[in-house]
Amino acid sequence: MILRSQLFISLSLILLCFVSSCEKNNTSDQCLGSVKKIPCTKEYKPVCGCDGITYGNDCMAEASGVKSWTKGSCEE
Repeated sequence: MILRSQLFISLSLILLCFVSSCEKNNTSDQCLGSVKKIPCTKEYKPVCGCDGITYGNDCMAEASGVKSWTKGSCEE
């Protein structure tokens, strides 16, 4: 009985660790890509990146590797 309980607890902890690490990786992969060397204007049209950072414009967000954003500054 004790062995069965220990096995259940061990498997539960392993599953919990696996699930939490997968969630972090998926979010990161969906939001951030590689940094790109692209020319951007300095025109200020702020966008809020999926990483919660405000960028000067959509080009600057894309150059920073951000894959998605919304118009306007991020709320602080």
